[in-house]
Amino acid sequence: MQETPLVTVLCSCYNHGQFVVECLTSVLNQTYTNIQLIVIDDFSIDNSVAVIDTFIKKFPQITFIKNKQNLGITTSVNSAARLAKGEYIIDLAADDILLPHCVALQIEKFKENCFENLAIVYGNAELISENGTHLSYYFDVDATLKTIQKRPKGNLYLDIISPEVTICSVSGMMKKTVFDALKGYDNSLAYEDFDYWIRVSRNYNIDFIDGVLVQKRILPNSLHASFSAPKNKIAASTYIILKKAFSLNRNKKEYFVLRKRVNFEIINNYRTGNYFLMIQNCLLRFRIFIKTI
Repeated sequence: MQETPLVTVLCSCYNHGQFVVECLTSVLNQTYTNIQLIVIDDFSIDNSVAVIDTFIKKFPQITFIKNKQNLGITTSVNSAARLAKGEYIIDLAADDILLPHCVALQIEKFKENCFENLAIVYGNAELISENGTHLSYYFDVDATLKTIQKRPKGNLYLDIISPEVTICSVSGMMKKTVFDALKGYDNSLAYEDFDYWIRVSRNYNIDFIDGVLVQKRILPNSLHASFSAPKNKIAASTYIILKKAFSLNRNKKEYFVLRKRVNFEIINNYRTGNYFLMIQNCLLRFRIFIKTI
C-alpha cells in the first residue's frame, strides 16, 4: 500500500442545491489531500446543477457528471465509479458532510489493521437536521464521543443480515478492487448499501473506527426517512436483497438469523399496509424455515 494512496470521493446529488457546496467544501478541506472528487447530479429539478457549476469554476480538478435523466443512486454511483482512479472510494451524499480528519483516519485504519481481506472501514456519524443542528449520533456515545456499545468488526455477515445490528454505511470507505470484483452496486435496487455490505461481508472483512467521521443530514424527504413509508421502493428492494442473502447463506445459524430479519420485514409490511410484499416475505420465510428443519 502506498504511503498516501489516492482516494476517490463519489458525491451524488439529487435536489441538494442548498447543501452541496458545504458537502464539497468538506471534501476539499480534508487533512488528507490526495483525493479525487467526482460529483454526479442525478437530473435534479432544483438549482443543484447551477450551484455546482458555479462552485467548480474555482476548482477545475473536480469532475462533474450531469445525468440527462434520473437514473437513481445505484446506477449513478456505478457510472461515476468507472472514472475513479483511487485505491479507495467513498460514496457520499451531497447533503452530508465529511469531518476534517475522516479520510485520514480511514486510510490509517486500512494501513494498520489485523485483517487480511479488509474491504471496508466505517465509523460513527453525527445526525444533523436540515439547518445543521445536532440531533443525535448514529451509535450512542459517551462524553468522549466513544461508542457506548462495542461495534462489530471482522467477519460481519451474520451481523449485517441481523435485524438487531445496524451498520453506519454513510461513514464507510471501500476498497476499489473489491468494489470492482463484486461489480459495484446492484442497479436494480432503490438503495445501495445493505446489499453491497452483505455481499462484501460474505468473503471479506470489515473494520470499525471508534470516532465520529461524518455528519449525516436527516431530511423529511430523505432516503433515510422513506424506509417506513407504505408501498415504497425501499421495502421492495429490501425483499430482493433478503432473497439474495437466502442464496448466500451456508448453514442453519445463518438461516435462523435471516429468518429473524424477514420476520422484522413482515411486521413492517403489515404496519405500512404493504400486504402484497408481506405475502412475498411470508413465502420467503417459509423457504427459510425448510432450511432450518
